Amino acid sequence: MMFSRIAPVQHDTIEGVPEPCEHPHLVGHQVAADLLASSFRAGRLHHALLLAGPTGIGKATFAFRLAWHLLNFRDPANAPDRLVLPDPDSPLFRSIAQNAHPSLLHLTRPANDRTKGFKTVITVDEIRRLGRFLSMTAHDGGYRVVIVDPVDDLNASAANALLKGLEEPPARTVFVLIAHSPGRLLPTIRSRCQTLRLHRLDDGEVFDVLARLGLSAPRDEAARAELARRAAGSVRAAILLTEYGGLEIAAAVDSVLDAPGFDPAAAMRIADAVSGRDQSIQFDLFNEHLLTALSERATRAAREGAPGVADMLAASWSEVRQAVAETDTFNLDKRQHVLGRLMHAHRALQGA
Repeated sequence: MMFSRIAPVQHDTIEGVPEPCEHPHLVGHQVAADLLASSFRAGRLHHALLLAGPTGIGKATFAFRLAWHLLNFRDPANAPDRLVLPDPDSPLFRSIAQNAHPSLLHLTRPANDRTKGFKTVITVDEIRRLGRFLSMTAHDGGYRVVIVDPVDDLNASAANALLKGLEEPPARTVFVLIAHSPGRLLPTIRSRCQTLRLHRLDDGEVFDVLARLGLSAPRDEAARAELARRAAGSVRAAILLTEYGGLEIAAAVDSVLDAPGFDPAAAMRIADAVSGRDQSIQFDLFNEHLLTALSERATRAAREGAPGVADMLAASWSEVRQAVAETDTFNLDKRQHVLGRLMHAHRALQGA
């Protein structure tokens, strides 16, 4: 899909794919959308909303669609009882997408000037922007919207600073918190929010979003079924699987893990394919699939009445996760990481 990006680049931006604020279509989650739209019209919209659910199912898209709705209809009584499809060419839509609307504050991981990338957390300095935002008079006397994306990324100081804003919000201000793992949040933050649990999209909805974004999906039914299985209702996962070789990486990893003997040449080919300078997404896909493969096999062993095997595979899962964190933190050799993790995972599976 050819498009001209107008949104600021984020820590999780996918090249060539619009940001959630840049495309107007919300697929799925209709019940939750109708609930919020009708609550807004009735003047009963909660001041803090927690959109909870797996990564890549449209929570950020939902948040920006809701923000457009609240900022477009300054008088709730005149608002429709369903979220309106925005005009992507309208000044309001473009100002929101550009992060330039005075009544919208989008808080996410900030840029890291030292590394030229992005910080790994949302810092307290970012949350301090909230105080300045809330102290200003609302634009046109309408609503103000604060989106925290995702709230899981707050460090401890930032979480406590956000809590202060949630405790005494100004009138006509709505917080929209996006959470991939709401159980990790401070209980005091969760208790101040109305939680809406958004579920994984069904296969047809995933393919619908891909089509709306102008991205290709396999035509072969078997390949489509495999993509749907691995994406598991996540559009983001489906994009990475199709656009960045995720399906091929997963098949290659499974082939190494399931072979009777460890194949160093096959492992080397995987390492070469995912550890290059411009292959950070492929490297992440490798790690995600290896963790998923070990987790699925551990779960299967537990269900089949083999707790010892399940424990062994769970321990291997923990080792891989720890190695991923160390490789990222200390900038270790990715190629050696891939080779080592494949060999240890294979050994754990054969020992099982």
